[in-house]
Amino acid sequence: MSEQVILRAFQKSDRPALENVVRETWKYDRFCSPKTAARMAKVYLNSCLTNQTFTRVAEIDGEAVGIIMGKDIQNHKCPFSLRMKWLNSIISLYLSKEGREISKIFECIQGIDKELLSACKKDYKGELAFFAISEKCRGKGLGRKLFESVVAYMRSQDISEFYLFTDTSCKYPFYEHPGLTRRCEKKQVIDVKGEIGDMTFFIYDYQIAAEEQRGAK
Repeated sequence: MSEQVILRAFQKSDRPALENVVRETWKYDRFCSPKTAARMAKVYLNSCLTNQTFTRVAEIDGEAVGIIMGKDIQNHKCPFSLRMKWLNSIISLYLSKEGREISKIFECIQGIDKELLSACKKDYKGELAFFAISEKCRGKGLGRKLFESVVAYMRSQDISEFYLFTDTSCKYPFYEHPGLTRRCEKKQVIDVKGEIGDMTFFIYDYQIAAEEQRGAK
């Protein structure tokens, strides 16, 4: 029996499943307690939801197993309700000492992302704000379908170039297959509760050809 794959907009009911996707993708349970890992996943997903103007969820047999978010930078406005959910999840994370320590990772990475964007010296109009697929559903072509959906969205907004942040904790070589270009990178030593590790952070970008733009109109 073949699986039924549906691409649709994000729904509130997707939160628990997608928080689990975030949690397994970044392997939060390796360096903190289950409760803190769950809170971190909630903060990350809520942060991404405040930073988007487009969402597509991959659903298989009724379960949300992946998501992509795009952002039209010039037209982005974060609804108050989403911002409040994000702030409340941060407060929940900060309630524990472990949560406060782990939150420093987010702050460090945000600083690195700003450095990379500044180093590129490009005026991007669009951003691929978030992209993740459940490990159990990789290799089914969902990544390609989701990526094509965000490209189609950027075309519809007359955005000819967009960027994304990624790093060596992710399957970053994936982005080179659909034609993205690595623009900037930065190596950084990350200290997670005394566990030292080397990571490299990247900016990739994607240029939509003029003929593709014309074809979309």
